[in-house]
Amino acid sequence: MRFRNAVHIASENFSSVFKLLLYRLLAAAIFGSLAYVILSLGLSAITGSVEVANIKELIATFLDAVATGKPEVLQGLPPQFKDAFSALLNLIAFNTPAIIGCVFGLIGIYLLSRFMNGLALFSVANVVNDRMGTYSRTSFSQSYFKSIGKAALYQVIYVPLCFVYDALMLGACFLFFFYAPSSLPSWGVITVLIAISLSLTAVVALEALKMTLISAWIPAMVADGDKVTHAFRASVKKRKGFGARYASYLAAVYLIVAVNVLFAVSTFGSALLITVPLSYIFLLSLQFVNYYLENGKKYFVTKDTIVDCSETQL
Repeated sequence: MRFRNAVHIASENFSSVFKLLLYRLLAAAIFGSLAYVILSLGLSAITGSVEVANIKELIATFLDAVATGKPEVLQGLPPQFKDAFSALLNLIAFNTPAIIGCVFGLIGIYLLSRFMNGLALFSVANVVNDRMGTYSRTSFSQSYFKSIGKAALYQVIYVPLCFVYDALMLGACFLFFFYAPSSLPSWGVITVLIAISLSLTAVVALEALKMTLISAWIPAMVADGDKVTHAFRASVKKRKGFGARYASYLAAVYLIVAVNVLFAVSTFGSALLITVPLSYIFLLSLQFVNYYLENGKKYFVTKDTIVDCSETQL
């Protein structure tokens, strides 16, 4: 029921897909431009160097020799490539401070972009809640500016926590991928494929765990007006219905991955403009369905369908 109702509610809020898409495209253009400026300024000493120009020239010579069949040219290229790459590595070592600065700059831009995109998601959460609670249609802009203070405080806490969790999760799964084959039978490529499958399964399981732990965070703030920190603590400590919530998010992650990959392949990526923002709205809908259900609240699924959770037993 949770899953089915979340799908219906997401479809009821389908118009928010285009607003969220426009917002995210605008944010991507702004932060992409900032990232380009940082990379251009920080790495200009490397990208515009003689060393990089020499490597480009050697690559062009290699391709020309392969295409025209000049083995004598190919035989003389290895030592030239060795010298060119050695000179490039020395240049990179000399410009290490600039490279480190670029890395920290890109991390800062990434976190800021997540913060800004999160403000839009919080606005959509208000829209979803109003639709479920009273079947009213709240405008995206009205919701955005009305909740921007609480949304900003939420993002200040959420973005760093999520960044650390995701970094640890990916690091652990990366290590698992390299160490897993040692405990598996030596079946060559099959062993590698099994290790990849297990690593991806671990990523999905840990991502679903994160969603489960914070599933009531936004709904508690939006639906019941809880303070940001109180809603976070209550969500993490919530044990009632944990298994059902985790199962719903695990299925949701697999469904989202399958749908986005399928539509990306079949439409050469163009459908992602719709399926990606719709995935976020679906996850928000699932959060609110779980919250309403576990707190015994009534909510609209469609105009003529109201779910009464006051007597639901988990």
